[in-house]
Amino acid sequence: MILHYASQADYDAMAGKDTPEGRAWTPDEVAALGEFMGKWTNELVESGEYVAGHGLAAPVLTRRVTATDGETVVTDGPYAETAEVIVGLTIVDCASYDRATEIAAKLAATPAPEHVQARGYVDIRPLIDGLADIA
Repeated sequence: MILHYASQADYDAMAGKDTPEGRAWTPDEVAALGEFMGKWTNELVESGEYVAGHGLAAPVLTRRVTATDGETVVTDGPYAETAEVIVGLTIVDCASYDRATEIAAKLAATPAPEHVQARGYVDIRPLIDGLADIA
């Protein structure tokens, strides 16, 4: 699984708002991002490696559910202690962990303003089928 990260400020900037982290994205920059991600995904579909992928709504729409003293506690996001959050995921079925890394590395070329590129990253994590797979 390839986990994509960003922040609430990134969502705000893509929606056309200036943020403390940087300027608002232009409509052309947002369109370039969409075009890039579509092409990246289509290449995975064509290679037969694409399983699933989803973007996530903005962190302000997050709801955290926990249990405290046997009671359910619901807290709406975003969370001040969290600068970066998962904003999307892509599941690939490929020959190796190295191949998954190659696929994810292509995301380094994702079009974005320079200040976003400078701190962008993705994580790659294998999926497990059950408790026996926990190492």
